[in-house]
Amino acid sequence: MICLLDTCAFVWLCAEPARLSETARGIIDDSGTELALADVSVLELALKWRAGKIALPEPPRVWVERQTAIWAIRALPLLREHMYRTCELPEHHRDPFDRLLIAAALAAGATIVTPDPAIHRYPVSWRW
Repeated sequence: MICLLDTCAFVWLCAEPARLSETARGIIDDSGTELALADVSVLELALKWRAGKIALPEPPRVWVERQTAIWAIRALPLLREHMYRTCELPEHHRDPFDRLLIAAALAAGATIVTPDPAIHRYPVSWRW
């Protein structure tokens, strides 16, 4: 199973693992799970870090790459298909990062690991 980490789930896994639910932790620890981080989450982290909305121990370029290597998390590139699909999703909310994350998960057949109730309203597999 491919599990696409929501931005917050990635940060919590790396910096505050106690914030992960038992279900999320079990999925992440399962040897049959392939973890992925969408490029859109990297963009979100970089923008939030630059705006001072998130503190990281190192600049995103260093911290994200170090953490993805430690946790064996593969990159899920941002594709044009994902961008087109965002306008085909229901209008449950307008967060462009979440909409791109959902589109990426749908295209990859991935399950999103997220506590976000807005994402839970979309026709995408999720766990928390």
